[in-house]
Amino acid sequence: MLVSIQGCQQKTNETMEAPRAKKIKKEFHEFGNTRIDNYYWLNQRDNPEVLDYLKAENKYTEKVMKKTEKLQKKLFSEIVGRIKQKDMSVPYDFHGYQYYTRYEEKKEYPVYCRKKLRKNASEEIMLDGNKMAEGHHFFDIGSWEVSHNNQLLAYSIDTVSRRKYSIRFKNLVTGKEFEDNIPNTSGDITWANDDKTVFYAVKDETLRPYRIMRHHLGESPEKDVVVYEETDPTYDVFVYKTKSDKYLIIGSSSTLSTEYRILRADDPDGKFKVFQKRQRNHEYDISHQGDRWLVRTNKDAKNFRLMETPEDKTSMKNWTELIPNRNDVLLEYIDVFRNFYVVTERKNGLRRFRVYDLKNNKDYYVGFDEKDYYASSSENPEYDSRKLRYGFTSLKTPMTIYDLT
Repeated sequence: MLVSIQGCQQKTNETMEAPRAKKIKKEFHEFGNTRIDNYYWLNQRDNPEVLDYLKAENKYTEKVMKKTEKLQKKLFSEIVGRIKQKDMSVPYDFHGYQYYTRYEEKKEYPVYCRKKLRKNASEEIMLDGNKMAEGHHFFDIGSWEVSHNNQLLAYSIDTVSRRKYSIRFKNLVTGKEFEDNIPNTSGDITWANDDKTVFYAVKDETLRPYRIMRHHLGESPEKDVVVYEETDPTYDVFVYKTKSDKYLIIGSSSTLSTEYRILRADDPDGKFKVFQKRQRNHEYDISHQGDRWLVRTNKDAKNFRLMETPEDKTSMKNWTELIPNRNDVLLEYIDVFRNFYVVTERKNGLRRFRVYDLKNNKDYYVGFDEKDYYASSSENPEYDSRKLRYGFTSLKTPMTIYDLT
């Protein structure tokens, strides 16, 4: 069989010569070494020579694969035939609405929808990717966020496949699109509680999110203010809001170190305060709950431990231990709710959930009937929720979503 394939390739190549990219020597002098890249020039996306070369490669591929066109169509049809054409995600509740994503038959893009949490509520289509993609060779909805009053939508789209997302805004009551258009972002958006201010990250020439900006709805993006700039090129920055809706968080993250800044979400024009200064090889993350912060940290804890600290005293000297480091258990993640929190742990390669009930001051593990499985926390955006949603699958159980009450 191998000989037959090689013979076929040789015969095809005789009729059409494979294109060859020219070599243009470029030297890089880094870390005391010299590195030569003869094809660095191919990263010039708008260079006519680069485009001509890519067209030649595509033409050559089309020629070589010509005899397999029927097989390609057959394989594609078989793959598509195994995919459920009309599908919908498991709905989740958030701020008085039920949110879900659905797909329509013979259409490629998601439709993002919601319904009010009341009987016989009608569907509201927030974003229809199929209509929005019309006229574009590439289209992707990065993310979306609804304002605190449930009336405004901020969303991000990429139409050139460079992960440089533009942020747009929509009035969900009237369906009207705002003129605001913010280019070159990471795609993630965070609303303040005033329903007119959003925070987002912009990218540098290497596509690293390095600045957090503040935008007031209705104003020109040129007036947007730099709230924080990460000058260390080994760190990315991101912004989000705590599940309690009380704080805005700016995170700086590298491979082995993190740092956070916090600001009341009711005071978006205020100044962010450092939670705990970065330290080499210190990773931590934070979750706000009630009048305290929960801190997952690897400080003197290879497998991480859980700490708590008062809401207004966030530096490390104020942290007190809730769950110690354990040599055989990795503390992976914390899900917070108003009256309980859930710790995701990993032991013997398997994840497990430990629920801490604040009302009864008790804790327990979620039991699984199977010995080998994969479990993960799912959509849990509602701070006042009384249930934990998680996904579970194994070699004999398809991926299933559960609500633990």
